[in-house]
Amino acid sequence: MTTFDDPAFKIAEFLLQIKAIKLQPENPFTWASGWKSPIYCDNRKTLSYPQIRTYIRQQFVNLILDQFGKPDVIAGVATGGIAQGALVAQEMGLPFVYVRSEAKKHGLSNLIEGVVESGQSVVVIEDLISTGGSSLKAVQALRDAGCVVKGMAAIFTYGFEEAITNLAKAKCNTVTLTDYDCLVTEALNKGYITEKDVESLKQWRVSPSTWQQAVTK
Repeated sequence: MTTFDDPAFKIAEFLLQIKAIKLQPENPFTWASGWKSPIYCDNRKTLSYPQIRTYIRQQFVNLILDQFGKPDVIAGVATGGIAQGALVAQEMGLPFVYVRSEAKKHGLSNLIEGVVESGQSVVVIEDLISTGGSSLKAVQALRDAGCVVKGMAAIFTYGFEEAITNLAKAKCNTVTLTDYDCLVTEALNKGYITEKDVESLKQWRVSPSTWQQAVTK
């Protein structure tokens, strides 16, 4: 049984309340990749709600200290991780940098914006982990700069097997404030979805491509 005091379920409830995450198994979204999906996630919406923003920031800090200890630098991943990372860095009194999705095409052609030095320990902040691809590009950029990446912390993950495999191969210890299982459980408990929806949502997470074929028949 979940309780309001459990941070993972509390954050899941916040994300549902403000529609940062929407669940529509019967009327699926179309992602940029072309996938049909019963879920849409935009965690940047949390920034517009001071109470939620503050709670997430503090849970990030607690999680980082518990899992990684205090790093030398906090790094946000563009674009969703920039504001979240800056809030965490401010709270922890640490330097902040962010990693672009690609190097600037003018000026110094920076991939990492801000000041980071070889040998410094870094924790990477993401708002969402999908396949893990863009997150790991940022991790590699920091490693290429000589940083010691202690790990990555994100608000939410879908928990795709592909992401788990990619992160493990890259030896990137990753933790999240909440996850897909917590979200589905909380959504059911609070009446956002039905028992029938739960099975559909579980099938999608296991195999998005198979789920897509099923809903488009």
